[in-house]
Amino acid sequence: MIVFLRGVAMSGLLLLASCAATPEPTPAGDGWQTESATAAGFDAPRLDALVAATLNDTTHLHAILIVRHGKLVVERYRDGNDRTVYSPFPHRAHFGPTVRHDTRSVGKSVIGLLVGIAQARGAIGALDTPVLDYYPEYADLATPDRRRITLAHLLTMSNGLQWREGEPGHDDEHYLYWKSPRTRYALDRPIAQAPGEQWNYNSGGTTVLADIVARTTKMPYPQFADEALFAPLGIRDWEWTNDLHGEPMPFAGLRLRPRDMAKLGQLLLNRGQWRGRQVVPADWIDATVQPHIHTRVADFDYSYQWWLGTAEWQGRHVRWISAFGNGGQRIFVVPELDLVVVVTAGAYDDPQAGPRVNALLKAIVGTAH
Repeated sequence: MIVFLRGVAMSGLLLLASCAATPEPTPAGDGWQTESATAAGFDAPRLDALVAATLNDTTHLHAILIVRHGKLVVERYRDGNDRTVYSPFPHRAHFGPTVRHDTRSVGKSVIGLLVGIAQARGAIGALDTPVLDYYPEYADLATPDRRRITLAHLLTMSNGLQWREGEPGHDDEHYLYWKSPRTRYALDRPIAQAPGEQWNYNSGGTTVLADIVARTTKMPYPQFADEALFAPLGIRDWEWTNDLHGEPMPFAGLRLRPRDMAKLGQLLLNRGQWRGRQVVPADWIDATVQPHIHTRVADFDYSYQWWLGTAEWQGRHVRWISAFGNGGQRIFVVPELDLVVVVTAGAYDDPQAGPRVNALLKAIVGTAH
């Protein structure tokens, strides 16, 4: 312990100074009201100590935001390394309420919401529609096995196609950065098992879903996201990073302000409503917050591009729903506690980043009354 303290003494002082300078949540004209942690039903001293200790350690967290009963309760930031999804070179960033953060695969969860909106508008058909119905130009791929792959299988990452992601030596996600068309690459993988039998993390499926949204709504999916989702939520400062071909990356390229990430979480809590307006159909949200398939990650389940799990609270388990992103990006929603927790971080490609952030949620839940 003495060696550790000596090694981080100077950086620890800098982080403490940075956190001390961070203001309490204040109204910013973006739709959020604020409230004290005590009034929101937290053990405020425990919560404050937890947040301070977390931001003062070495886990590369950049922001922690907590919303309860629809009001912003905690908002803390610190400086850190930012890095776009395909760049190996990080740069130092001064994170704060007005700074966009790389959310990585949180964009997948946004695509899931867009599918629900497009379906409610009559653009996208039933979820049992074969995916290849949307790709007549891929007639050579329309084997009986591939014809069984439906929109539901893409949404739940159970399409049955061979896909290796995040593995050393081969990562199919990397091919999505430069293959064209990306949709053909995603749908041309060998059949590994029958659709619906097994969950397998697959950014290619998200890419196909985004393309189907664009095809059926007759507009690029970032434009549709702006018109149908972001603008109604008052999300005005966002970016969907392009790949090397100048095409936006639906599976990893979304950059948002943490306050706007929290709006997406509150949208789930409100069954698709924001400030009295139904933005996403309530029945789509109801289906999204239910488990559809079990993953091979810890004890988590999966839904329409959202993760599901549990946290212990007062001797029992409460459910959470979350958007996950590489490096520690999270939007956690805990319906029973009327709680949203947003975390951004820069621990990209660190296999321990996710477990650390998931443990942080459990600790935050433990401070709620």
